[in-house]
Amino acid sequence: MILFTDAVTAISITLLVLPLVDLAPEVASAHGQASEVITGHLDQIWSFLLSFAVIANVWREHHRAFSSVVKVTRSLTVWNMGWLLSVVVLPLPTEMIAAFGRNRFVAGFYYATLLAGMVCRVVMLRILKTTPGLLDEDDQEPGKLQESYTESYLNALSLVLALVLALAVPVLQYYSLLLLLLPRWALLRRRRAR
Repeated sequence: MILFTDAVTAISITLLVLPLVDLAPEVASAHGQASEVITGHLDQIWSFLLSFAVIANVWREHHRAFSSVVKVTRSLTVWNMGWLLSVVVLPLPTEMIAAFGRNRFVAGFYYATLLAGMVCRVVMLRILKTTPGLLDEDDQEPGKLQESYTESYLNALSLVLALVLALAVPVLQYYSLLLLLLPRWALLRRRRAR
């Protein structure tokens, strides 16, 4: 399951760049300057970088959580497929950001896709936490799974707040994703205080 998840995630992150690759021939056929591939398409490049960072981060978190998994259940597999669906769908709203800019529907679609993945992650971590025998107990750092679960839960709540903020104040749309740094920052501070 881990190899399949890694492969699907790698394909999704690669798909993000394909619309950018198509820009060079478009600019050339319009007799534009080579620099216009970059300067004339900053929204597309920005949306690519945003989603690349998002997918890289959710993959890292997934990989870290599943590094100690030795057995999977049907429910864990189903929720993992839901998580993968959110990763596979993400290139679509990414391209829509590039095409439509600050549009409430597009922002809602983007955030809903992220939220669906986060909900699946919280449920997967809950299954890992409550089902004996799924984890290699010798490989587990004490409290690591609980900390991942807490961080994921707080991330989902932060994303709901970011979505409300993005829809209420369109100029802040994707900047509100910075709220997702708060749970990690709070957990790091708590860990240092111990």
